[in-house]
Amino acid sequence: MLSKKIYELRLSFGWTQVQLSQKLGVTKQTVSNWENDNIQPSIDMLIKLSKIFNVSTDYILGLTSENVINVDGLPTEFISHLVQIINDYKSK
Repeated sequence: MLSKKIYELRLSFGWTQVQLSQKLGVTKQTVSNWENDNIQPSIDMLIKLSKIFNVSTDYILGLTSENVINVDGLPTEFISHLVQIINDYKSK
């Protein structure tokens, strides 16, 4: 489950394994190993992944299917615009 989530999240951001590895400060081979379920990321790396992808560690681990967006610090009018965009996508 973890390997699939990392792969899906990386693709959803449009990043290559090289780009993700550079953002995390690891090798491309490390990202490849995670995605192929050869090794598991450390707890510290799991936290970095959750921050980069803006999801909870529970989501990456497959403990919840709820994917949330952190809007802390955004003005209310920006949040309401984001909600409208999300609702438009859900209705399609």
